[in-house]
Amino acid sequence: MEEKILDKRKHGMLVLVLTILLYIAAIFGFIVSIATGWTLLGIVCVLYMCLGWILWLGLRVLKPQEALVLTLFGKYVGTLKGAGFYYVNPFSSAVNPAAKTKLNQSGDVDAGGKGNILVAQPGAQQAAELPSRKISLKIMTLNNSRQKINDCLGNPVEIGIAVIWRVVDTAKAAFNVDNYKEYLSLQCDAALRNIVRIYPYDVAPGVDTTGDGVADEGSLRGSSEVVAERIKNEIQSRVGEAGLEIIEARITYLAYAPEIAAVMLQRQQASAIIDARKMIVDGAVGMVEMALERLKENNVVDLDEERKAAMVSNLLVVLCGNQNAQPVVNSGSLY
Repeated sequence: MEEKILDKRKHGMLVLVLTILLYIAAIFGFIVSIATGWTLLGIVCVLYMCLGWILWLGLRVLKPQEALVLTLFGKYVGTLKGAGFYYVNPFSSAVNPAAKTKLNQSGDVDAGGKGNILVAQPGAQQAAELPSRKISLKIMTLNNSRQKINDCLGNPVEIGIAVIWRVVDTAKAAFNVDNYKEYLSLQCDAALRNIVRIYPYDVAPGVDTTGDGVADEGSLRGSSEVVAERIKNEIQSRVGEAGLEIIEARITYLAYAPEIAAVMLQRQQASAIIDARKMIVDGAVGMVEMALERLKENNVVDLDEERKAAMVSNLLVVLCGNQNAQPVVNSGSLY
């Protein structure tokens, strides 16, 4: 299905003025026919006054960044794009399969909804507001709900994304899929799962995230830009046939699932403690080496191996301890 743009139909104002003038002429002609007894003229005027309003059904008004897909007796005839006052065949009808569907996104978000897709239900309030058959061409942001997905190591993580998209081909959006909004939301969920399963939450050894057979340091937490770009490309490859363009995809929420969050927090704390201890020990050993070398160079004191061992032990205890040292002064000799 290829999109056909109807760009030479901006005659709405002309048709509106002509139909109003014809109504005035019909009323005047009807009065003249009664006065003169011209039966044929009166019949024509009455018929126009009864059926002339049908021409008004072909009047269409579009605002900027709106489109109208038109069909005539089931056949696609074209799309109106651009702001203006149009006139088309009065018997043509507008098609928008997603008119009653609302996404959790900018533009048509429903404050009472909790999911991605919100389908309008019949009711007294909605009966007064008929869904618009116009297709919006504006850039919109879909806030995808958080999903629980297992990463490549099997750890459950919760992740949410925001997808910036727009309609670029109205014919494909209206006829290639049943409901392009539902289709977009479902494809976002599927693409997100496919990409997240490739990466670990944190950097893990022996994990290949690029598919080249070489282990790398890719992760959901550390490579968010790369992950978002891959998610965007994955979604675009799926929704191109629906006439949609994915402009950007961003990770808006990322965390371990609640059932393992506490354990993973302890693991991260343990890793941080180990790294800190390693840094403290490395620094303490360096300071001890420097102290022994300075004492030897300046001939401050001549220490044998046993006294060096005692000094190293005492310095390491002082430098590596969690609490402030409370030294015991030895006034005698070691021997």
